Amino acid sequence: MRYLAFPPPKMSDLEAPLRPKRKKIWVDYFVQFRWIIVIFVVLPISFTLYFLTYLGDVRSDWKSYKQRQKEHDDNVKKVVKRLRQRNPSKDGLVCTARKPWIAVGMRNVDYKRARHFEVDLSAFRNILEIDKERMIARVEPLVNMGQITRVTVPMNLALAVVAELDDLTVGGLINGYGIEGSSHLYGLFSDTVVAYEIVLADGRVVRATKDNEYSDLFYAIPWSQGTLGLLVSAEIKLIPVKEYMRLTYKPVKGSLKDLAQGYIDSFAPRDGDQDNPDKVPDFVETMIYSPHEAVCMTGRYASKEEAKKKGNKINSVGWWFKPWFYQHAETALKKGEFVEYIPTRDYYHRHTRCLYWEGKLILPFADQWWFRFLLGWLMPPKVSLLKATQGEAIRNYYHEMHVIQDMLVPLYKVGDALEWVHHEMEVYPIWLCPHRLYKLPCKTMVYPEPGFELHRRQGDTNYAQMFTDIGVYYAPGPVLRGEVFDGAEAVRNLENWLIENHGFQPQYAVSELTEKNFWRMFDAELYEECRRKYRAVGNFMSVYYKSKKGRKTEKEVQEAEQAILETAYAEVDQPMD
Repeated sequence: MRYLAFPPPKMSDLEAPLRPKRKKIWVDYFVQFRWIIVIFVVLPISFTLYFLTYLGDVRSDWKSYKQRQKEHDDNVKKVVKRLRQRNPSKDGLVCTARKPWIAVGMRNVDYKRARHFEVDLSAFRNILEIDKERMIARVEPLVNMGQITRVTVPMNLALAVVAELDDLTVGGLINGYGIEGSSHLYGLFSDTVVAYEIVLADGRVVRATKDNEYSDLFYAIPWSQGTLGLLVSAEIKLIPVKEYMRLTYKPVKGSLKDLAQGYIDSFAPRDGDQDNPDKVPDFVETMIYSPHEAVCMTGRYASKEEAKKKGNKINSVGWWFKPWFYQHAETALKKGEFVEYIPTRDYYHRHTRCLYWEGKLILPFADQWWFRFLLGWLMPPKVSLLKATQGEAIRNYYHEMHVIQDMLVPLYKVGDALEWVHHEMEVYPIWLCPHRLYKLPCKTMVYPEPGFELHRRQGDTNYAQMFTDIGVYYAPGPVLRGEVFDGAEAVRNLENWLIENHGFQPQYAVSELTEKNFWRMFDAELYEECRRKYRAVGNFMSVYYKSKKGRKTEKEVQEAEQAILETAYAEVDQPMD
């Protein structure tokens, strides 16, 4: 048995605050038995929708390139026509016509509960072109990860960054945030885009690249939440891949700081040779199962011939009856380091069936062998349907008693962040995934620490600082023990910690940020310049307006329409609320 072992941690370092017991209310019991609705309502409808979507994808694939392009051009004209129908003095701010509950993220789409002007983008769900010469995929914003891997992987091609969950769309990953185990090589999903096709507020259709006249817009689009214009297509980098992923599972034991260092060592050479493909794996992720145990996984693409050599183990983790991936990886804690080969597409979507480990909360017995064999083929439930069937009381309950947050922090601060999460939330498992944050020609909403290249810390290069996504998804320890837990206060503390440590919070999640603190976390300069230059002010919502928790009042709508905007609060030395 092989594993990385460190001295046991001092328990005083990991002690969480004592909390009083919480008295149960009716919502607790409804949540406890919500699995009945999930099994008999959500799962059957989800399966039906997945199947109908698949048939639509197949029908789209049968169309010729010319036919798909013609439909795309016609749909863009409809969007332009719709925008020009808007009366700024009467209609609300522009947003898409997608229903609030359809979004995969956990943030409430409260801005759509106020007066707004809808533009229908539901037809933009086609893969327009796979250009093998330029190694570019040209796709529409509603193309999801499952759809594009079905097309590209049989060609031995893939997007440079493929987000794990099937339902995640290109538009959401660009306008918001997207990451995968290859992000330590290629950056975030938006870093792999080479061109955007955008419909601006005045109806102009522009193509933005990093070196044309719309280069400022190109750099401002990521993280803008669709508040600069309407994305109607994107050209995204493709890379060559092989049929299998050779995955190594290595257990690590010790304190949280030791687990963090084991994770860093799994992909970042201590000699600083971060661009050496012989030293850096193709894929990286780590799952921390307790304050003392983690499993580091590193993957390299492998050919079919290599995978099928005598003695090699092939594990098709995508079958419905297979153990959930995070539980399968956990077996390395008992049996030690091992290697197996996983079909590439199965590996890309390894967390889909169990929604990482959230499936355990939704259906407590869904990981059992009998359920996997009998009903596992119905998994996963669509997140949109889970949201549509929860109601206001359940929604508020989850905000208070449940955590779904990502913390993007500099790699060298991962150990500190893990200790903070344990002390404040006690959420396990925790997902770790590294990503590059590039030094760009201009300062975007998210950016590396000034002068990072002078320190040359482990994982950094001259052109990019290595960050890590710390995925905190589950019910906190106090909630599981029946203790008092203030979810809103915990999120506020998390946000303050990120601001103080040059970290970022993806805005798909529930946010408690004030406008002042929002612009302390993110940089506003380029974003606001593009808002003014491309006439988004008073037409599209601001990114904070879209991200803000709670329903928008009519006064807020009017102020946003009239472009009453406060200056950005980006001064780091200002005291926080």
